[in-house]
Amino acid sequence: MKRVLVPLLLVLLVWKGVAPFFQWAVVDAVWRPDPAACRAAQGACWGFVAEKLRFIVFGTYPFDEQWRAAFATTALIGLWVMSLFRRCWRPWLPFAWLAGLAAIGVLMWGGVFGLPYVDHERWGGLALTLLLSTFGIAFAFPLSILLALGRRSRLPALKALCVGYIELIRGVPLISLLFMASVMVPLFLPGGFSIDKLVRAQLALILFAAAYLAEVVRGGLQAIPNAQYEMADALGLTYAQKTLYVVLPQALRIAVPPLVSTFIGFFKDTSLVTIIGLFDLLQAVKVSLAEPAWVGFGAEGYFFVALVYFAFCFSMSRYAATLEKRPSALA
Repeated sequence: MKRVLVPLLLVLLVWKGVAPFFQWAVVDAVWRPDPAACRAAQGACWGFVAEKLRFIVFGTYPFDEQWRAAFATTALIGLWVMSLFRRCWRPWLPFAWLAGLAAIGVLMWGGVFGLPYVDHERWGGLALTLLLSTFGIAFAFPLSILLALGRRSRLPALKALCVGYIELIRGVPLISLLFMASVMVPLFLPGGFSIDKLVRAQLALILFAAAYLAEVVRGGLQAIPNAQYEMADALGLTYAQKTLYVVLPQALRIAVPPLVSTFIGFFKDTSLVTIIGLFDLLQAVKVSLAEPAWVGFGAEGYFFVALVYFAFCFSMSRYAATLEKRPSALA
């Protein structure tokens, strides 16, 4: 009986939920940027997204220079895609990243090669979200490995330092760290010396992510049998060789699922930078809705943002699942 009722209930739920949504999102939707037509229609107003797309993606970046932000965002995504393929895991990959990030910095800031200078206050939208998450993960992950190894160290001072850092950072919310970086840090700097607000926010994100990732990596290290350490010692490997070639590859493969969950959470947490005045993807939609002509179409705007977040997070999840199934991927 259950084998019949369960499929019928699922079909009923899908029919009751999907059909009205499809009617609203596609059949009755307005696709052109016409506020009057949107208010007269019964469906979604995708014209709002079409009208504000460049603002949502690039924020307040100068309109005539948005091609630079578009190239920088494309280059950043290209670097990530290139890094997904194992055949690209060669000694030249870090140099490719350095060159790519340097080119992205030149494009976004300008001031050289005849490009007008654009202050980071004008950065925003999807480009800023990708930059914050990329730099955050790129710097937090190596730091987390060092913290995890330090927490398992036999040196009491090093272990206490790592434990204190991890527990302190994990004991406070990310919002407090961002406020600290934005408001408190400038008070402790000498007169005439200042650090860019974007850099301060990026450092806060890196320190926060590193503490959480360190515990994930430590869990992977603890899951390795003692026989692996004994085998490495029997072969006469040094601590560095044992860590790099025996311990870390196995630990990271074990920790892939929680690592990716932390990455995904960190990618979404970058939206909190709005509280210190940075203009991310979510804030761009919120500001767009403040225009009187488009008031009341928040569902469409936030649904579009949700699709963007879903696309990136789902891609990370699927790649991690593929990586986890390949024993040699992290070897």
